[in-house]
Amino acid sequence: MQAIRSRDTQPERLIRRLVHANGLRYRVAARPLPDLRRTADLVFRPVKVAVFIDGCYWHGCPEHYVPPKTNPGYWSDKVARNMARDRDTDERLAEAGWAVLRFWEHQDSDVCALEIVSTVRERRRHLPR
Repeated sequence: MQAIRSRDTQPERLIRRLVHANGLRYRVAARPLPDLRRTADLVFRPVKVAVFIDGCYWHGCPEHYVPPKTNPGYWSDKVARNMARDRDTDERLAEAGWAVLRFWEHQDSDVCALEIVSTVRERRRHLPR
């Protein structure tokens, strides 16, 4: 388990690079809400946008998740808890006025980056000046 990265994965780094190239700045692996003990992969605080890039195995991707053959009870429960935590996180952030963007690690990075950029720019337009 020590070797499993919780941040700076290849898909995250690629998306961050593309978003940065579009002129946006963000926090990496930060808590969107101070009282929520969960971190988003990218956080745009002024416009309240939290971005998560979920791994297919750890978050139960409907396309790529394959149940484990070794100790299936433990690992399947772990993935189910991760999925429940993800839904809870989405709900809490939405209640606080945040836009939550979730992407799978297998999704096209260019498409993900464009969606992030357009969401952040759209929310910036509606900020009071």
